[in-house]
Amino acid sequence: MDGQLIAFTGIAAGMVTLPGADFAVVVRNALDSRRAGVATAVGVAGGLLVHTALAVAGLAAVLVAVPALFGAVQLLGGVYLLYLGAGALLAAVRRTGAHADSPTGPAAAPADGPAALLGTARSLRQGFLTNALNPKAPVLFLSLLPQFVPAGAPALPRTLLLATMVVAMALVWFPAVALLVDRLGNWLRRPRVTRALEATTGALLTALGGILLVELVPA
Repeated sequence: MDGQLIAFTGIAAGMVTLPGADFAVVVRNALDSRRAGVATAVGVAGGLLVHTALAVAGLAAVLVAVPALFGAVQLLGGVYLLYLGAGALLAAVRRTGAHADSPTGPAAAPADGPAALLGTARSLRQGFLTNALNPKAPVLFLSLLPQFVPAGAPALPRTLLLATMVVAMALVWFPAVALLVDRLGNWLRRPRVTRALEATTGALLTALGGILLVELVPA
């Protein structure tokens, strides 16, 4: 039994399922439709694939070693989270008083066509950028993956395995979150509940983006 692999599985599962910006944006988009939520979830997994691939290739070390490059990624990530957060908060404000507080029923599935494809692509992009522009992820994977490579074992196959495990967990967890939100749609899409979720996710994304930007300010 590979004890290190078991330990990594637990740590990776905790990392993936810990609520944060990825979780918030998946929930936010899943409120619109199942397709949007699942597309966002796949985008998040794509962002994780980028981070783990960079760590395996050693390119994450370059990002960490070059403060200007790291700062640029952090700036972009902070601004993007603020953008998403502001959009969610604005949506919550627009919903206030717009509808009576009564069940709206399940969201209609978007029709197939150019508009639906554009909406899916937008959700996929939002999920990808939310994760890919997280500047803390390269540091985390760069420091974490080598700790679970047994002494004397080839590093590349092992880190590839660990990276694949992380992405696979994301491909299970985040679509499951999106499907759960959609499953609870009759309740979650009540105007009052939707406003609360929009406001909560918006506040979370805005706070996370603000933290990233504040960290850029010299002490």
